[in-house]
Amino acid sequence: MKVLGISGSPRNESTAQLVQAVLAATGLETEFVSLAGRNIGPCVACVGCVKDNVCVVKDDMAELRGKLVEADAFVVGGANYYSHLNGLTHSFLERWYQFRHQEGGAVVGKLAVAVGVGGMSGDVVADSIETFMSYNLVETVAKVWGQGAACCFTCGHGEECKVGAIHMFFGPGTKITEDIFPRLSKQPEVLEQARLAGHLLGERLRNGHDRQKVAQGVMAKLGARFKEAG
Repeated sequence: MKVLGISGSPRNESTAQLVQAVLAATGLETEFVSLAGRNIGPCVACVGCVKDNVCVVKDDMAELRGKLVEADAFVVGGANYYSHLNGLTHSFLERWYQFRHQEGGAVVGKLAVAVGVGGMSGDVVADSIETFMSYNLVETVAKVWGQGAACCFTCGHGEECKVGAIHMFFGPGTKITEDIFPRLSKQPEVLEQARLAGHLLGERLRNGHDRQKVAQGVMAKLGARFKEAG
């Protein structure tokens, strides 16, 4: 069994660390990939993938496709930008559309953990990743989110910028010190969530699961959501 971890943040910091914390707790073979510096554009709706479920857009997503197909489960992490999933992670997940045609089975029925990091919280990010997983009939067995350092902590103008995160979170006149710098090492409850999520994912994989039943369960939940919304 192999678990693929993906950090979709353009910064190799808190999101990557939290994804790796989940991977470490699975007790299984893992691989970690950071999307930072990679060229991955959004889905362009060309429908060129309908025939064989292979995206025809030529960028770095082509290299990752094989890893997604090979893996038995995923740990996908993203960052909170403007209270939404950051663009790089969003583009990466949009490109999973290539797996959805003609009941394509490459990722259907697999398992995942959704990871979110934000200046205040990453819960909205984890929820968004779970939604993407659901549309691909992948079951999200756990969600983990924590706080990371907004760019304002290191941009050089955070202390005086009146519309930045430092003023917003802590108030005018705040000095950037180690005491207020949000690091995962200061969030033991988040690291425990990551450990529990990784352990759960590992147990589900070791115990075996029927991918068809998993897919049917996810589909049923999607259907119920649509009926409720309608």
